[in-house]
Amino acid sequence: MRPARARGGDSEAAIDLTPMLDIVFIMLIFFIVTTSFVKETGVEVQRPSAQSAVQQEGGNILIAIRPNGEVWMEKKRIDLKAVRANVERMLAEAPESAVVVLADAESNTGVLVEVMDQAKLAGAPSISIAAEQGSR
Repeated sequence: MRPARARGGDSEAAIDLTPMLDIVFIMLIFFIVTTSFVKETGVEVQRPSAQSAVQQEGGNILIAIRPNGEVWMEKKRIDLKAVRANVERMLAEAPESAVVVLADAESNTGVLVEVMDQAKLAGAPSISIAAEQGSR
């Protein structure tokens, strides 16, 4: 048998943290899902300059074209024929994204036109060509 305790001294205060942890995890999931991540092309290009260049905000799909005609997306070299499939996949993840083509100043315009055509066929709402602000 247990010894009898004095009245009022046998209850301990306990705080249930389960609801607070549930809320913290739900908020964490919300912030992870709603965060937009910047996806790099994986290569550096010398963009041409233009006095009318303006900065574009928002989630963008970046496609880089090197001087030798290589096409890069998400730090991977891709074939010109794979541009459409990659853009379609990225538009499925973020339908409001615009396509930005980072063409090197020394790159072939034929490759640029092909990339823009493939992006348009993929359903891109807008396609822009990146340029440096100012003139040379």
